[in-house]
Parts: sequence; C-alpha cells; structure tokens
Amino acid sequence: MKRIFTLLLFFALLSQQACLDNDCGDCTTSPQAFVFELVDKDTKENLFTNGTLNKNNIHIINTADDSDVEYTFISENDVNLIVINSIGWKTEKVTALVKVGETDIFTLYVDAERLHGDCCDYTKYNEYKIENVAYEIDQTRGVFEILIDTTE
Repeated sequence: MKRIFTLLLFFALLSQQACLDNDCGDCTTSPQAFVFELVDKDTKENLFTNGTLNKNNIHIINTADDSDVEYTFISENDVNLIVINSIGWKTEKVTALVKVGETDIFTLYVDAERLHGDCCDYTKYNEYKIENVAYEIDQTRGVFEILIDTTE
C-alpha cells in the first residue's frame, strides 16, 4: 500500500511538472514589416530602378527624438524596396519621417502593442498611417506603393 501511494505521489508530481513546463518552446513571432516601393505616380516605374532616386540618400528618422529608424533596402531583379522591420518589437508609438536626400517623402505613424499569447509573443498594430503622400497597397506582395509626382 505504501508503495502504491509513493508511485501515485510520484506520478502526480510528474504531471504537475509537465503543466509548468513551456510546451511551446522558444516562440517569438516577429512583427509584420512595413515594405515600401517608391514609384512614379503616372508610370508606376520604380524610382530607384530608373535612377531618379539614389538608395544611398535614404534617411528614416524617428521624429520623437531624431534617432535613426533601422531599415533594409532590398534590390533584386529591378525591384527596389525599403523595408522597415524595426518597429513593433515592443509596445511603442513611432512617427518616422522617410527622406531621400533633402526631400521629405512621407511620414509613417505606427501604434504597436507587443502582446503575449498562449505560447508566443506577437505584435498587434492598433493603428498605422502613411501621411503626406498618395499610396496604393499591392495586396499580392504586401507592399505599399508610394506614388511620387516626378513632374514637380
């Protein structure tokens, strides 16, 4: 009888430990990146591809403290994209000014909330806005096409 009690106690403790363990493993979901293609508003031609804009002159600034916002420039098969994937890793509100050279192209406002689900951390975007420019969303590629008037 004592032996059965000891075995039952052992299995009870073992099952409790299994409930305390994280069965999810190490799980972090990265925030959705913001991807931009700067195109001519009339022809939809990529302005980096055609040489109108220079990728070396891109500067993205957090307007709250004038710090740089990290971004990646992807240049592949004549498609040139600006990717901002540094926003949303924590709960934050960011207003980022995207400039090329001395020209202000647009402002991106993001209200991001970092949450913890059953297993994984993830980001919920409460709001985002692209201001001071016309744009379209290419749903198939997940890209914001920023429409620039090159005749001005």
